Parts: sequence; C-alpha cells; structure tokens
Amino acid sequence: MSSSYNSYITSAIQYTVTYMGMSTVLIGVVGNTLNIVVFLSLKTFRENSCAFYLMFMSFVNIGQLITGQLSRVLITGFSIDLTIRSAFYCKFRAFGVEMFQFISLTCLCLATIDQFLATCSHVYWQQWSNIKLARRLTVISTIFWILYSIPYLIFYNQIVSSTTNQTSCTYSNVNFQQYHVYMNNIILPGALPLLITVTFGSLAYRNVRQIAYRTIPLVRRELDKQLTNMVLIQIIFSFFALLPYFILNVFPMVTNINSNPISSAQFSLSINIAACILYLYFAYPFYIYACVSKRFRQQLFYVLFELHFNRWRRRIVPANDICLEPK
Repeated sequence: MSSSYNSYITSAIQYTVTYMGMSTVLIGVVGNTLNIVVFLSLKTFRENSCAFYLMFMSFVNIGQLITGQLSRVLITGFSIDLTIRSAFYCKFRAFGVEMFQFISLTCLCLATIDQFLATCSHVYWQQWSNIKLARRLTVISTIFWILYSIPYLIFYNQIVSSTTNQTSCTYSNVNFQQYHVYMNNIILPGALPLLITVTFGSLAYRNVRQIAYRTIPLVRRELDKQLTNMVLIQIIFSFFALLPYFILNVFPMVTNINSNPISSAQFSLSINIAACILYLYFAYPFYIYACVSKRFRQQLFYVLFELHFNRWRRRIVPANDICLEPK
C-alpha cells in the first residue's frame, strides 16, 4: 500500500512540475521580455526610478526562470539532470538560483520603497526617488548578492551516496546547509521581503489616496498612480505566491514529518506544488501590469505597433506625425 501510494505521489510530482513548470517558463520569458521592451522604449519609464527597478527585475526574472524552473522541469519531467553530468553546472545552478531570487526580491522592495518616497507630501522624501540613485542601488545590491551567493559555488558539490552509489548535487557542508535552511529559505526570501513590501506598499497606498489634493503636474500624478497600482497588485500577488513555500519550509522544523513515509511523500508533493507557485512570482509581473493598468495596455500597444512594427516595416513617418505616448 505504501509503495503504490508513493508511486502515485511520484507521478503526481512529475506531472505537476512538468506541465505547470514548463508553462510558467514559457509564459514568464515572454511576459518579462515584453516588460523590458515597454520600459526601455518609452522615455516616461526610462527616466523613472520605480520603472527602472521593475525593468531590471524583469531581466533577473528571466534568469531565474531559466536557471531554476527550467532545470527543475528537465530533472523531474525528463530525467535530464545536468547537475550530475557537470560539476560546474551543479555549482552554478545553486549559485544562480539564489542570486537571481535575491536580486529580484530586492528590486521589488526597492520599487515599493521608491513609490512610497515618490508619493510623499514632503519634498525632502521625494528627492530620494530619482533615477541616479536607483541605478546606484541596483548596482550595489547586485554586487552584494553576487558576493553573498559565492558560498554556493564552494559548498555545493556532486556527492556519491555510500548506500545507493548514486551521484547527487547537494551540500557538502552541514553547517552551511543549516544556514541555508533558516536564512536563505525562510528569512531572506520570505519573512523579510513580505514585511518590507507590505509595510511600504500600505504607506504608498495611503499617499496615493491623498495625491489628488496636492498641486503637482497631471502627468506626474497619473504616472505615480499607475506605478503605485502596478506595484501594489504585484505585492498582493507576491504575498500569496511566496507564503506557501515559506510556510512549508518552516513546517519540518516544528514537526517530525520524515518519520512517516506517507506523510513524507505528501509533504514532498506539497513542497513541489508550492515551489511551482513560487515561480509564478517571477513569471507573471507583465500580466499583472496589463490587467490592472489600462494606461500600461495602451503603452504596450503603442510600443509594439506604433513604434517597433512600423519601424520593422521601414515606414518613414514625418516628425510632426509621430504619435505621443498614451496617457
């Protein structure tokens, strides 16, 4: 009974990771690419610090989807495990997954804080929302997370099991494994970003509700409303995408779940489903923006059809006939 049940769970994990994972990768790469195209094509976004964070996050999300989720699909769904075929890839995948994850979450936190600053009523706080500072913080945070993830290049290795004689890509240092479980699985990718984004997102929402009573240019007011709505909805989505994986990583610490084979198999299925949900965070920002912001949809159509499609057709448009960016 236990053997057949475990076989059923294994099949369920395989189908879930394969189909949900592959669709997440395809949808995510397309969506993040469209984000990059829109943010880079419009001067409105290129000069805005919050949009810069969201654009850079889209680059990072593509790296995370390819390095993390695509590898999981190949390993679980097609038994193509490059981590046991290449010692370099074993180390690089662990390094890349952690690095891309932390950079992406940092960009979301910075974008949320930036929108809080941009919508503040005090000029002193508004001046901290600027594109030069955004570029510097992005470079600094990227370098920090690259350096922070270097131990994965050291402590992740191909290990041959003494009982099964099978090779696996895993930790070669027990102390670093414990550090990873507590810090890099629970606090840094779960509790800390959720706390920061929910706190500053709530403050930004409060500021936006009062923005109509301030004397500021209409274009700036509409852009702040647009970006704040986009970021706030992404925070809500991120909360539900990150929370299940965060909770399930805590669960083995308070229960002895591995003592029962059936419970262990059920937990394995749950953690794989939660991981698939987690990767939705990296895949769906574009679709969130397109759903919640009419202005973003207009900008998308303008960029794709008025700018790039016409350029592709090599149509010469007089300067005075060029369409303005939609509001």
